[in-house]
Amino acid sequence: MRGRLIAIEGIDGAGKGTQAQRLLNRFIAEGRRAVLFSFPRYAETNFGSYIGDYLNGGFGSLDRVHPFLASLLFAGDRFESRETLLEALSQNDAVICDRYVGSNAAHQGARVASQERDAFVARIETVEYEVFRLPRPDVTILLDLSVKNAKRQISTKSPRVYTDQSEDLHEADGDYLSAVRATYRSLAARSPGWRLIGCESDDAVRTVDEIAADVWSAVSPIIDA
Repeated sequence: MRGRLIAIEGIDGAGKGTQAQRLLNRFIAEGRRAVLFSFPRYAETNFGSYIGDYLNGGFGSLDRVHPFLASLLFAGDRFESRETLLEALSQNDAVICDRYVGSNAAHQGARVASQERDAFVARIETVEYEVFRLPRPDVTILLDLSVKNAKRQISTKSPRVYTDQSEDLHEADGDYLSAVRATYRSLAARSPGWRLIGCESDDAVRTVDEIAADVWSAVSPIIDA
């Protein structure tokens, strides 16, 4: 039986990388075989380097790049990683993805009119799952965080390989991040296999340990099924 594919999603600054690493550490501590992929793979794929250019403003502002064309960059990054991903699934109990197809749907879907969004998301999923034949996640964890708190966390990020700016093209636009969050929440509400985890309590960000416990509660039944 192939390993379980776990996607960790959320807006920029939601803590995806931290929680993905915590989940990996938990699996390893319990003696399970697990591996972590972080998308985009900026330094590891051709499309990853193109995404770095896009997020660094190399192709112009957001409104200069059609969202479907932008989505193909992110889908292409995963397509280049497909064989490595499938091999990892065959050799491990769990494969964790810090961002996956849901990220493409939310980030680019947020840029189209609401009445067109469902059809647009379906188009992205057709490319990723049917044309590129990427494996579907067994569970998708959505880390839900307000833009205000996400922006605070973005400001503390370490330097990234693809930009020397403190915020990339997506992170710098608060209105855009709000639309992405709303799109993510809509996806989680209507998509089987998604689990939404609130990352705030009384307007303050919950601790890493608290969120990690909720992530484990959502994931462990899938692994043990």
